[in-house]
Amino acid sequence: MTDNEVVTLGMQAFQISLKLGAPILLTALILGFGISLFQSVTQIQEATLSFVPKAAGIGVALLFSGNWMLHEMVTYTTNLYEQIPSLLL
Repeated sequence: MTDNEVVTLGMQAFQISLKLGAPILLTALILGFGISLFQSVTQIQEATLSFVPKAAGIGVALLFSGNWMLHEMVTYTTNLYEQIPSLLL
């Protein structure tokens, strides 16, 4: 296995992790910003107020994007296993 192949595998792993994490992280970011904006406008300074909406939003994001995420991960893993014979030479 050459160093070029190692870098390629690392880049593929990094890209798939970004693709799989983006829906959940963006949902949490948008909800967190909206809740903090609401708290600053209404001057409600309750620290636990953001947990339930974020948890519900992440659950909804997983519900809508979970099938796609599973398909992407299975495809990546299948391609990775198919590359094993060529990596050993």
